[in-house]
Amino acid sequence: MKVHAAIAQALCDNGVEVLFGLIGDANLYMVDSYVRDCGGRFISSANEAGATLMALGYSSVSGGLGVASVTHGAAVTNTLTALVHGVKARVPMLLLIGDTAVADRENFQNISQREHIVATGAGFEQLRTPATIAQDVATCIRRAFAERRPIVLNIPVEFQWLDTHYEAAPWKGVDSRFTVPESEDLDNAIGIIAAARRPLVLAGRGAISAEARAAVLRFAERIEAPVATTLQAKDLFRGEAFDLGICGTLSQPAVIDTLAEADCIIAFGASLTPYTLSHGAFAKGKRFVQVDNDPAQFGRYMTPDVGVLGDAGRTADLFVQWLDMAEIEGAKARDEWLAAVLEAASPWDGMAEPLPDEPVDMPRAIWLLERAFPQDRTVVTDGGRFLTEPWKNLRVPDPRQFCITLAFGSIGLGMGHAIGAALAKPDAPVLHVTGDGGFVLGGLAEFNTAVRHKLDVVTIICNDAAYGAEHIQFRNKNMDPELSMFDWPDFAKVADALGGQGFAVRTFGDLQKAIAAIETRDRPILIDMHFDPDAMPPLP
Repeated sequence: MKVHAAIAQALCDNGVEVLFGLIGDANLYMVDSYVRDCGGRFISSANEAGATLMALGYSSVSGGLGVASVTHGAAVTNTLTALVHGVKARVPMLLLIGDTAVADRENFQNISQREHIVATGAGFEQLRTPATIAQDVATCIRRAFAERRPIVLNIPVEFQWLDTHYEAAPWKGVDSRFTVPESEDLDNAIGIIAAARRPLVLAGRGAISAEARAAVLRFAERIEAPVATTLQAKDLFRGEAFDLGICGTLSQPAVIDTLAEADCIIAFGASLTPYTLSHGAFAKGKRFVQVDNDPAQFGRYMTPDVGVLGDAGRTADLFVQWLDMAEIEGAKARDEWLAAVLEAASPWDGMAEPLPDEPVDMPRAIWLLERAFPQDRTVVTDGGRFLTEPWKNLRVPDPRQFCITLAFGSIGLGMGHAIGAALAKPDAPVLHVTGDGGFVLGGLAEFNTAVRHKLDVVTIICNDAAYGAEHIQFRNKNMDPELSMFDWPDFAKVADALGGQGFAVRTFGDLQKAIAAIETRDRPILIDMHFDPDAMPPLP
């Protein structure tokens, strides 16, 4: 077998069903073999950054491994921002990169690729020899899951047409869930939980599996505490009794008092960021028990009173077991008053049905989209000052179907993630919410990728004709914001030209026409909503 075919076979042997990328002279034969010989699906991007983001989006939504392939030189440097995001977001993925021939020292695409990759924080592996392909690919996949970050495999271009004897050696994962049956930390955690009178059970992204969710709910019911989530675990407990929703700067007004008055937070798989604790407001007067299977999370943002190293679900069940053995009563924090507050609470209270000729505003636009868009949806958000309303009020059936792209604080990463999400869960349409600047920076090139591959993606552009964060800073200093303003083209016409269907929205009548088209969509849709830059909601 030729090396390029062996690499493709190694991907297939490891269960890789979708490969994202852009071909060049260092990877085109491998990709061809992956499609022709292995029956894999290749999603060709417009840019290497987009391909890497697609793989990250695929990993985030599927819970599996997204894989991308690019050639060498400038193709590799195009992936760097996406890799940094993947590292900061702690998303496992595999990036296969070509490399110029060692003998061709003066090749104009020759750079020190290892140093560039390592600088992003991603892991680097060198394909050692043609004989070690199966082992080297498996090593990359093992590291990606174990280290929860992108791993890059560097493949010399001169290997492609060499002969090799290939034997499959796929990576096999093991059950990494564990719990500590007895320890001083466990004893102290039980003591704090037993003493709490107004406890709150908080779940983060590390507790979103079905098993963990069920166990955390059993624990919350046992201690008679309300439940809440971080933004990353949005809607995990939706529909459950005494669900307070998001805890932090995005909390709904009706539950803020309950969150502030809690005397103990028991957090499962949540890193307790300043945003989750509302910049310290929700930390006052509380004791913290933090449960996580990653020791690096303890003290990362704040030091808990007790940290318990273990799987969220199994530790929650262990807490219940010890509380039952000690015959400790619940805290009775699930009372009739709180039940009545939650039953009456609605983010849409006082929302007036818009008239057709009214200019669109963010709160009511999101309200209409929430009601009209299919409920089994994946929501992907780019970066920008428009985020408050979508994050708070666009619901998802599962936290994995909610994808945030701001780990690096960069705009323009949304469309790539949206495409990856559409491949990870093809039965759920993707609602991709972006800003005008983010769409031009990263979404414009890949919108046609969604069209070419016939993906079910609806893009909402929150268009204030400005770079919002900079516009705010100019306004806050009573300065002219002209430098932050842009005279963009008509994005609706651009979407049509790229093969999609575009709608320019300035009034609620325009928005209703666009929403009607969503119901009969047969291609990617773009809805360009025009907003007054001085009337945008504040940042969360």
